Amino acid sequence: MSIGPSGRIVVEVEPELKRELHSALVKDGKAMKDWFVTQAESFVKSRQLSLQFDNKSSTKQ
Repeated sequence: MSIGPSGRIVVEVEPELKRELHSALVKDGKAMKDWFVTQAESFVKSRQLSLQFDNKSSTKQ
C-alpha cells in the first residue's frame, strides 16, 4: 500500500461489511468520514498514552 502526501485514505473491504457499516452509521446519524476520523484520533491518542506509560515504566526499573 502506498502512502502519499494527500489526506486521502482508501481502504478496500468486503461489500457486505461496507453495507452493514453504512447502515449502522446512518442509524446513528453519523457520516463515514466523521466516524473514521473519530476512531483514528482515538486510536492514535491511545497509542501515544500507551507509549508514554511504557516509557515511564521502563525508566523506573
